[in-house]
Amino acid sequence: MFAVVRPEFPVFPDLTAAAAGACPSGLRGCMLRECLQTPLSIAIRWGRAERMQRIFISGIGVVSCLGNDRRTFWKNIISSQCGISVLTEHDTKDLEVNIGGEVHNLDDARISVNDSVSARKMDRASQFAVHASYEALEDAGLPVSGIGERAAVILGAGLAGLETYELQHEKLLTKGPSRVSPFTIPMLMPNAPPGNVSLAFGVQGTAYTTSSACSSSGHAMIDAFEYLRRGDADFVITGGTEASLTRLGIASFVNMRAMNKTMNDRPQQSMRPFDADRGGFIMAEGAAVLIFETEEHLRRRGGRAWAEVLSGRSTSDSFHLTQPDPQGRQAVRAIQLALQKAGLNPADIAADTYVSAHGTSTHYNDAMETVALKSVFGADASHLHISSIKSMLGHMIGAACAVEMSACAMALTSGILPPTINYDTPDPECDLNYIPNTAVDRACRYAVNNSFGFGGHNVSLVIGRVDDPELRRTDL
Repeated sequence: MFAVVRPEFPVFPDLTAAAAGACPSGLRGCMLRECLQTPLSIAIRWGRAERMQRIFISGIGVVSCLGNDRRTFWKNIISSQCGISVLTEHDTKDLEVNIGGEVHNLDDARISVNDSVSARKMDRASQFAVHASYEALEDAGLPVSGIGERAAVILGAGLAGLETYELQHEKLLTKGPSRVSPFTIPMLMPNAPPGNVSLAFGVQGTAYTTSSACSSSGHAMIDAFEYLRRGDADFVITGGTEASLTRLGIASFVNMRAMNKTMNDRPQQSMRPFDADRGGFIMAEGAAVLIFETEEHLRRRGGRAWAEVLSGRSTSDSFHLTQPDPQGRQAVRAIQLALQKAGLNPADIAADTYVSAHGTSTHYNDAMETVALKSVFGADASHLHISSIKSMLGHMIGAACAVEMSACAMALTSGILPPTINYDTPDPECDLNYIPNTAVDRACRYAVNNSFGFGGHNVSLVIGRVDDPELRRTDL
């Protein structure tokens, strides 16, 4: 049991009385409640006062159709480049959609890093995760071997192992059970990506996967944030990975009428979030990994950060398994809770906030997300700076929230906000500022990263710009 009190007041000397609700701020009944004045709270836990850790993003690693490192990825994103093209990894000629955001030219030296891991024995989802984790650790200035017990791996994946499942199932049907690989289960199991990351870099803290469709990496980052705030590690390798750009994956989404089937001949114009002529999303694959690190550990080792993680919250629609609630009631609640937890008033921050929209280029999502932002920010929603980088990447499913968080962090550091490309025809239902077609120079203090997934999942995370010159990254 613990109570949380405002840090601007001295810690009450009688901890027993404080735990009973006699808060030194003069408030009573604050048991199990966090003071919302600031995210820098003081917890009274198990009879001792503890300062709640501030959490920072100290490293970023990206594997995507727009580059297999964060610098290339960021350069392409702010230059309005699109990575969607005709698919080559699988035969898709007989499918109604044969375009997507495909990953090419991975560096095997960043995957097969020791005798315990081999790209040959991994599904692409695990390959992406290890590759991106290697870069994120390097980017943070952390070791890439023998990391030990004070670190963890928490990754999201929507459909990890789908390629392995398809290939091995085809072997079972055409060549018989004796030809199924003994590595099938270790390759396709949902926890294979964090397991391989743990083996690759010697991480001995917890390692697991969160899976909630398009919100998977959002839930992973919330878990990582809370894990660090509890004091269970010094840093967490978090984010998401996805490799479901396969025949089965594409055919399934096409038959759900979720994908754009009309632009195989114009792949780079196929993703059109918030545009009146949008016709569904295009799938993509890849990974984005971020290092979430405590302030104490970051300062002790002389590290620097891209952004500060202020909060993250999630809700469920309980409305429909695959369609969002048109009124976005639980999406609204997730955003409101995240802002409240960060101690932020929507009216005070709207003009100083970048919103990384879920923006899937589907009619249902984009209209709902606009309604939700208007509900949270009211008349001030018109002052928000909103974009969907899915317009350039495609939809990375379980890795989407993580790659978008990477863009949020670099946007706050650089003062450049990425655009929504292919925004040509305004939709009356989507009438906010979606940063159309060209990146803008705008120094924002906060970023809100929204992710909404099949199953009715809603995730919203809030990060803040690092202004402390001793911590701020400057090496974009």
